[in-house]
Amino acid sequence: MKPALFPFAEYWWLYLAFTGLVVILLAVDLVFHRKEQPISFRNAATWTAVWIALALAFSYALYLFTAARHSSGIARQLSLEFLAGYVVEESLSVDNMFVFVLVFRYFAVPLRYQHKVLFYGVVGAMVFRGIFIAAGTALVRFEGIMILFGLFLIFTGIRMAVQQEQQINPDDSVVIRWIRRIFPVTGELHGSRFMVTIDGIRHITPLMVVLLFLETTDLLFAVDSVPAVFGVTREPFVVYTSNVFAVLGLRAMFFLLAGAMDRFYALKHGLALVLVFVGLKMVWLDHLFGGRFPIGISLAIISTVIGSSILLSLIFPKDAPRRRSGAIMRIARPAAGVLFLLLAVVGFLYAAGPGHDLVPLPALTALGTDTLCWAAACNLICGLLLLTKAASGATR
Repeated sequence: MKPALFPFAEYWWLYLAFTGLVVILLAVDLVFHRKEQPISFRNAATWTAVWIALALAFSYALYLFTAARHSSGIARQLSLEFLAGYVVEESLSVDNMFVFVLVFRYFAVPLRYQHKVLFYGVVGAMVFRGIFIAAGTALVRFEGIMILFGLFLIFTGIRMAVQQEQQINPDDSVVIRWIRRIFPVTGELHGSRFMVTIDGIRHITPLMVVLLFLETTDLLFAVDSVPAVFGVTREPFVVYTSNVFAVLGLRAMFFLLAGAMDRFYALKHGLALVLVFVGLKMVWLDHLFGGRFPIGISLAIISTVIGSSILLSLIFPKDAPRRRSGAIMRIARPAAGVLFLLLAVVGFLYAAGPGHDLVPLPALTALGTDTLCWAAACNLICGLLLLTKAASGATR
C-alpha cells in the first residue's frame, strides 16, 4: 500500500483546520435555523445547493493544495477521489433518510423540532465516523483486510437488492429498551428539550430517545459506508472530508426530499449496485488495473448508476401499475446473474490455466491464481443469489 499523501502525524494542522471550518459552518447553520419552526422546501433547496457548492469548492481547493505539494496528476486523482467518495456517501445518506422519516413518524415528532434533532445527530455522526475512519485507516494497510472489506460490501449490496422492505419498530431496538431501563422517560414531548426535571427526578424526553435511536442507526450505516469510501480512496484525509461533507448536507436534503421518499424506490437497487461495484473494485478490479482502477471511470459508473435509479423511479412511479417496473426487474436480475456467472467462469478458467490459451489477457494473467479464484468465487456467489431471487420471483 502506498503511504498517505497527508499523514496525520505530519499534517495534523490540516485536519485541525478542516475541523475548525466544519465547526464554523455548523455554527452558521445553527444561527440561520435558531428558530423552532418547520423548514420550508425553498429553504431546504437553498441549503442543499449551498452544501453541494461547498463540497465542489473544497474539491477544487484540495486540487490546488495537492498540486502545490505534489504534481497536477496526483492532485487531479485526489480531487476525483474526493468527488467519488462524496457521491457514494451522499447517496448512502439518502438511504438513511428513509429510516429517519419512519422514526419521526413513529414518535410523532413535529416538523419544528426535527432540525434540532438532526443537527445534534449530525454532530454525533461526525464524531463516530471519525473514530471509524481512524480504525479503518489502521486496518487497510493490510491487503487481506481490503479483500474482506470488498467481500463485505458485495454481500451487503446483494442483500440490499434482494431483501424485502422491513417495517421499523424502534421499540424493538435493544438500545432503546436499555435506555428506558436506566432513565425514566416522559410520556410526552416537552418542547425541544431533551431532558427535564420532574419532582426532582431527571427524565429524558421522547426527543432524546429519537436522537439516540438515530445515532445508533447511523452507526450501523457507517459500517457499510466507511468501507465503501475506502474502496474509492485510501487517503485518510479524503475519506474523512468526503464523509463530513456528505453528513453536513444530510439535514437540508432530508427536508428537501422527506415528502418524496417513497417515490425513489429504485434508489435502493442503485445503491446495491454501487456497493457491489466498489466491493468488486477492492477485491478484483484494482488488481486487474495494476493496483488502482481508474478513478474517472469509477466516478462515472457510480454517478450513472445513482442517476439512473433516480430517473427510473420518476419514469416508472411506484403507485402506477407495476407491470413495467416489474418487467424491468424480471429482466435485470437474471441478466445480471448470468453476467456474474460468466465472469466467474472466466476467472476460474484463468486460474486453472486453459483461459490463457483461449483468450490471452496479460492483465488477468498478472493477477495470479489466488486473486483470480477470490474474484471468481465472489462472482459465482453474486450470480447464484441473483438467479435464485429471479427464480423465486417468477414462481409467485
